[in-house]
Amino acid sequence: MHLLYCDESNLDENAGDFLIYGGVMVSADAAASLSAEIEKIRTTAGIDRNFKLKFNPKPEGMSHIDYRDVKQAILQAAAKHDVALLTYAILHDISSSPDEARRFGINTVCYHFDCCLRALKSKGLVLIDRFNDAGNAIDAHLTEKFAIGVRFPPDDKEYRLTHVLGLHYTAVGQSHFTSLIDIALGSLRYAVNVHTRDQVAQVGSAHALLALLSPLFVRANGTQQVSEFGMLLSPKVIKSAKYRARYQALKDFLSEGGVNLQQKISE
Repeated sequence: MHLLYCDESNLDENAGDFLIYGGVMVSADAAASLSAEIEKIRTTAGIDRNFKLKFNPKPEGMSHIDYRDVKQAILQAAAKHDVALLTYAILHDISSSPDEARRFGINTVCYHFDCCLRALKSKGLVLIDRFNDAGNAIDAHLTEKFAIGVRFPPDDKEYRLTHVLGLHYTAVGQSHFTSLIDIALGSLRYAVNVHTRDQVAQVGSAHALLALLSPLFVRANGTQQVSEFGMLLSPKVIKSAKYRARYQALKDFLSEGGVNLQQKISE
């Protein structure tokens, strides 16, 4: 059995930014040990039990350096427990709306989770960070994921999530794994934004975060390349030369930080 805790980042519709959706895949065999280690990291750092641990903000009274070390320790604990990171990213300039982009992100990450479960001969549960979108469409969306499966353009062919036993809501503070996914996606968002916003002075910090995240990304079989399950840049076909160049530049930047994507940027 595996758990997939999901969240989004960079939801605000800013030109040049990438919306990121993703999940951390935790084996039931490793869940108790990982949860206990994150609890120990919190306690050792003196973080109040009621504090909702996220990428930001830091606890009151804790230095930036000390909080950075806490987040680093949590990502290292995840790697030690063989946590797998599955992510999806799309340029806001291309997506029709943040809500739709998030729904496509949920589709993609859930489908990739199902593929991983199939390869592992396992079953799993998806736990999605609670949110409200236009018309509260997410409730119907998740019901459809379980009852019917996922559909992808242009053919809208149905793919049943045969290895997913259910899709449910969660929220930060309700488990240590919600903190983990927030920290992982927050770290990835920070690194991606350093590149897309041309924050040259922060490139060193961005590369350091990518190095911490790198062991978590799902690899392509027999290679050190991050498979499309680990990170998919959407859409896979980009007809606009301007946008295609932005995707290629992001892929190159990620590679410089140790996250070498298998995906080809195609026209």
